[in-house]
Amino acid sequence: MSQEIESTKHPEPDHLPSGDGTTGVPAAMTETDNAELPPEEGAPEPDSDPYLEMPDGLEGDPEKSGEQSESPKVESEMNFIDHLDEIRSRLIKSGIAFLVITSLAGIFADTLVNEVLIGPLKRSSEAITLQNLVPYGQVSLYLQVVFFTGFVLSFPIIAYQIWKFVEPGLHEKERSASRFVILFISLCFFAGIAFGYFVFLPISLTFFAGFGSTLIKNNIAVQDYISFVMGTLLTTGLVFELPFISYILSKIGLLTPAFMRFYRKHAIVTLMIVAAIVTPSTDLVTQLVIGLPMILLYEISIWISTYVNRKNNELKYS
Repeated sequence: MSQEIESTKHPEPDHLPSGDGTTGVPAAMTETDNAELPPEEGAPEPDSDPYLEMPDGLEGDPEKSGEQSESPKVESEMNFIDHLDEIRSRLIKSGIAFLVITSLAGIFADTLVNEVLIGPLKRSSEAITLQNLVPYGQVSLYLQVVFFTGFVLSFPIIAYQIWKFVEPGLHEKERSASRFVILFISLCFFAGIAFGYFVFLPISLTFFAGFGSTLIKNNIAVQDYISFVMGTLLTTGLVFELPFISYILSKIGLLTPAFMRFYRKHAIVTLMIVAAIVTPSTDLVTQLVIGLPMILLYEISIWISTYVNRKNNELKYS
């Protein structure tokens, strides 16, 4: 009896496999079943960040991504504004240079009028007399001479400011190849001014003074005379820019040396016709004096076009 009572007090424990303490399922079985269970659809992985898997350009905060999408537009607008500021800066510098040189020319206004402007007329013929026909004629004359002198002398600075505005759009090799472009433009312009002043004006004035009846006095209005002089000088200055125009057209591919060589004969005939039209005299020598420099400019333009096209081909295949 005592043994039966002790056995009821101390029952022997069941030797069952230990589980996870909650379900009574064995640990090995629990781990295996959990490993085989597929993850629920739509449930994010524990170490994954939904923002890290966004496409490029949309990472992080969506509001910031919207700001980034608008940044190219803002940058382009800033570039346009920068271009406007650059134009304004170049115009201001050109204007300051023009005003300073014009002011200095005003100091020598008498010399410019008496020696520079009227000099070719005095050296050509004594038969022509200038006269003022309006009360403000001489005031207007002095102002035109001073401003025209300021423009001619400040032309290299104005051309330099224009070139500095265009230069950032060029490649590095193009910048190095165009290093002396301002000097080239200025030399062409001043060569044209000198040709018009020392060659074309004396020939024209001599012809005008000796033409017609001796009973008619050649009294020229001073406004007409200065318009003739300034128009002649500007025209010859621009005509002598033909090599530079050839350089620009060849640079952008609109002009080739083969084209200019093919039409060389046509160009020579055209230039001689132009020389015959603009030359007041009818003799052949005077026409050659005017026509030969233009033909020489055409030949120089062919050489420049050849050089530019060779450089363009080197840049294309380098």
